[in-house]
Amino acid sequence: MATSRAFTQCRLRPLHVYPSRPSTQSTAPHSRNSPIRAHRPMSVMSRSYQDALQKLAELQSNRTVTQLFGSTPEQSNAKARDLNAVAIPEVIRWLGRAGYSTDDLCRMRHIHVAGTKGKGSVCAYATSMLRRYGAVGTYTSPHLVSPRERIAIDGEPVSQELFAAAFFELWDRFTEAARREGRDAAAAEGPGSKPFFFRFLTIMAWHIFLGRGVRNVVMECGIGGEYDATNVLPARAVSAAVISQLGVDHVAMLGDTVEKIAWHKAGVLKDGVKGFTARAEPSVMSVLRQRAAEKNATLVEVDPDEVAAWRGVEGNLKGGFQKMNQALAVLAVREHLNMGGGGWEDLPDEMASGLREATLRGRCEVVHDGERTWLLDGAHTRESLAEVARWLRENVQEGQEVVLVFNQQERNAGELLAVFLREVSKVTGWEVFKSAVFTRNELKGGGDGDVAVQEGAAKTMRDVVPACDTAVFDNVEDAVLHARNLVRNKAEGKVLVTGSMHLVGGVLRVLEPDGLL
Repeated sequence: MATSRAFTQCRLRPLHVYPSRPSTQSTAPHSRNSPIRAHRPMSVMSRSYQDALQKLAELQSNRTVTQLFGSTPEQSNAKARDLNAVAIPEVIRWLGRAGYSTDDLCRMRHIHVAGTKGKGSVCAYATSMLRRYGAVGTYTSPHLVSPRERIAIDGEPVSQELFAAAFFELWDRFTEAARREGRDAAAAEGPGSKPFFFRFLTIMAWHIFLGRGVRNVVMECGIGGEYDATNVLPARAVSAAVISQLGVDHVAMLGDTVEKIAWHKAGVLKDGVKGFTARAEPSVMSVLRQRAAEKNATLVEVDPDEVAAWRGVEGNLKGGFQKMNQALAVLAVREHLNMGGGGWEDLPDEMASGLREATLRGRCEVVHDGERTWLLDGAHTRESLAEVARWLRENVQEGQEVVLVFNQQERNAGELLAVFLREVSKVTGWEVFKSAVFTRNELKGGGDGDVAVQEGAAKTMRDVVPACDTAVFDNVEDAVLHARNLVRNKAEGKVLVTGSMHLVGGVLRVLEPDGLL
């Protein structure tokens, strides 16, 4: 969505500006089944959507939880074993406090999606296809602008009214459960008696889908698979599983090799259920096959060469890599709909339209802001950033300059940036970035102001591309305004935003202040 709002131009002073140096090279709870009520007045607190957001923000965050594992595998091995061992039993207990059991989840049929890269796209494709055949609920993470994005029905985020009603119904159920367990009134009412952020919203998604009679669900894992909150799903509740492309990510929680990570992701495989994955290197496939055998699941391995030879379906989600995501989604949807053993080539019109019209914010997204064009992709791994480099090449003319806005708060930002810059140089052959902006992901006043990570990334930029001017900010708003100023007088000013989905979400909130709340 483009924004037409006029923004006041002003001179900004970034925290740090580094001019380029001369370059010597030219390249660069209640009844279990009770329906959701639209509103239930209570004297103790307001029940508006904004109140729900405020309460949601009080819950223990995902980042806080991931930090419990430590920052390296060495620090986290023992912690991970202990925390993982209790994860699924804890979620089942929270589900019970909300008035549900895992049997209730079997009233829905889920396509369960895990993976490192592409799982968001697989969910988008599967949702877009399934909605042609009936109502479908989708649960994904993270959100870019609004937490409502995580819970969608027929591809649209739930309304503010529905979100608030469902949120407070669950809040009350958890409060009442805490009182039954002996907590005093204040403690029972507070956030300490509630599951952390991701678990709360996972249970809330099921609460909404069951309350609205949704029976077809596409559900994306948060982190991993084996111990992810979504994996309380019993086999009877899962119609198909997907393991999208694997890579090294969330090392402290999942391990520092693709093989270790594959073990976790394969946790979504279920007894008697087909799981679909792209054939990968032998060591990874050995892990996936062993896990499938342990779980009595059928592992369907998709040949990348066969998918590469397929034309795919050209649509809103760009990039040649999307063909594999399309193929995995088609196979999962066919299985979900009991359509037999067909593949991805001879598609019913409904499925082809679904692939064509699928959308996913923050992935290869183009936003026009007056004379400027913003290229947005939340890639945050080596492999996905390499894909962004190729996508960038498709969106620039020979010799065209682009302003880079980059951040990666939780990984080795400098290392990832260097890999990305080398890939850009390889696919373009010229110095695309003459200016780069490094920023934290928060809006003004939303962070602690520490920009050490950003300063380190800026140094990497100057080392790799000496002719590039760099600037560092501690908030997205100032960073966006600075980038706007940099391309203000260019005929076709383009800005690439990448490195973090959280960064892309922050930038979208600035570009579209009247958008989704």
